[in-house]
Amino acid sequence: MSEVHLLFLLLPLAALSGWYVARRGSERTSGARVSELSSNYFRGLNYLLNEEQDKAIEVFLKLAEYNRDTVETHLALGNLFRRRGEVDRAIRVHQNLIARPSLSDEHKTIALLELGEDYMRAGLLDRAETLFTDLVAMNALAPSALTHLVSIYQHERDWNKAIDNATRLEAATGESQGAVIAQFHCELAEQARGRQAMEEARTCLDAALAAENDCIRASMIRGHIEAACGNFEAAIDAFEHVAELEVDYVPEILAPLLDCYARAQAMQRAEQFLLRMTERHQGVSPVLALARLYARTQGEKSAVEFLTRQLHQRPSVRALMALIDANLHSAHGEARESLLIQRDLTRKLLEGQAMYRCSRCGFGAKAHHWQCPSCKNWSTIRPIHSVVGE
Repeated sequence: MSEVHLLFLLLPLAALSGWYVARRGSERTSGARVSELSSNYFRGLNYLLNEEQDKAIEVFLKLAEYNRDTVETHLALGNLFRRRGEVDRAIRVHQNLIARPSLSDEHKTIALLELGEDYMRAGLLDRAETLFTDLVAMNALAPSALTHLVSIYQHERDWNKAIDNATRLEAATGESQGAVIAQFHCELAEQARGRQAMEEARTCLDAALAAENDCIRASMIRGHIEAACGNFEAAIDAFEHVAELEVDYVPEILAPLLDCYARAQAMQRAEQFLLRMTERHQGVSPVLALARLYARTQGEKSAVEFLTRQLHQRPSVRALMALIDANLHSAHGEARESLLIQRDLTRKLLEGQAMYRCSRCGFGAKAHHWQCPSCKNWSTIRPIHSVVGE
């Protein structure tokens, strides 16, 4: 929700506050006080419509002060302060609400949840964790508190606690958290692989696949583990399974998969796989890999002819650069100088270009990430299919 939307949310609350005070004012105060409230309300509305948000907030704060029982107004103001980055003010608003002895249990739990979000925004994760844990123990707003706890443990890379709270969230809401839990198990598998604890890593991958049967990342990590252990046939099966599950991940597995084909002396199987991928995958990575294979097995001329045909079907700057490199081997004199200039220009076209993009928030990256660095969603980063991309 945007700041403007939140401010408009304050309008009926501020108006209700003004009406309430005006009604009570008719019993105890003069008409001048009622007129002042009405004037302040419309002055705040005017500031809002003119996008003078700071002035509008100050007016609505004064209106809220007239009746300190308007809990919704204070909650909305605290939320707005947090969204604007004024976390200290948001914390004070929510702490003052919680301190009220007359506050209902329902409003208190809402204010505690908002205060926890303030702490998260301020980077006070230990305070936020304690507060959300207490809310879960009280079974108050448990799904929201559990969601925030999962977010905190992701940030702290405490994957075991993240798994535990995601599992509890699934039980509380009935909504599957399998895909996210599988990612957490994969993170643990990567940590184990980094320590060369391969059996522990395999156990984590089994847990990931139990959480999400078709977890692409688990199959990919299994391929790397089997390759590191010299089990090249098993590694090939795992990597090929990734391609069958999601063809967009082909660029991520090609290098280790081709190495496994070579070590297993299965280059005919490699060619068959690459031919299937050039038909299924609209990107250029399988084409480039197949061209390199043809250059080794059939000669540079066959590779150049293949690349030329493919460029007509799927224009690509990366494929053009590969074609230029292939022609450089036999070029001399002015022809070679011309090709060097073309290669330099194509390289500059690729420099700084994002090769991947998040399907949720649009974040662009040069390398693949399993978790989007911007919106923190999992498995949303995909290759960009374009002339200068994949």
